[in-house]
Amino acid sequence: MSVMNQPVISPIDDTLSQRAKAYQGFTRQVFEGGIRAGQFISQRELMTLLDMPLGAVREMIPRLEAAGLVKTVPQRGLQIAHVDLRLIRNAFQVRSMIEREALLHFVHTATDAELEAIESTHRTILARAAAPDALQDSTLLDDAQAVDWGLHDRMVDALGNDIISDQYRVNSLRVRLIKLEHSVITPGRLIPAMEEHLRFIEALRQRDAGKAAALLEEHISSARNRVMHAPLEQVRNEWNTGNSPLTTDTTRRPL
Repeated sequence: MSVMNQPVISPIDDTLSQRAKAYQGFTRQVFEGGIRAGQFISQRELMTLLDMPLGAVREMIPRLEAAGLVKTVPQRGLQIAHVDLRLIRNAFQVRSMIEREALLHFVHTATDAELEAIESTHRTILARAAAPDALQDSTLLDDAQAVDWGLHDRMVDALGNDIISDQYRVNSLRVRLIKLEHSVITPGRLIPAMEEHLRFIEALRQRDAGKAAALLEEHISSARNRVMHAPLEQVRNEWNTGNSPLTTDTTRRPL
């Protein structure tokens, strides 16, 4: 899945209602880190952040509350979902259930051309990460994250079930909040992560549903364990090592 297919960073659709535009803007802010887990924010602050009328923001809030993404705290305004062990467990369980079902469909329906294109985007990221000036590539990590999420989104959307896709997108916001709070992709994890994806893609190209399912479950379990056990400060410190992606952290860790 190419970077340009990432729905979370696409421009706001002008054909949507004001409420839908506000929700799409909220989604974008979560994926870009403009809204963080546990953050308190007022309706007027949201109005400014999303560049939307107050009425549209107010109409959007019940949808966010129903999804468990925000809650209203008296005298303090809105609080973005707080990340705790229960949220981590629930969000990753939902992700595993949906993606496994999607995989069992995708492994048999994806065309050879599509799988080749998906593999190509991953190899392009690897080539950029291996370049001598990789640490000066300002968009590399964002592009790598987009390629990662793009593959998962594509598998789910391939089911052709709008209800599942919508539920998956909402859960992706929860997972993204968790990752922004506990775990971000760093130069040292980029190459191992892309290589793990390539093993998964190879299983898809071989139409080996059992192997692909096992690799997917390992991928999701590793991501869940990472956010449960790795302190955020430890992750941040990896940005200050001065090492290239090729020489930092050889442990296999997915995005």
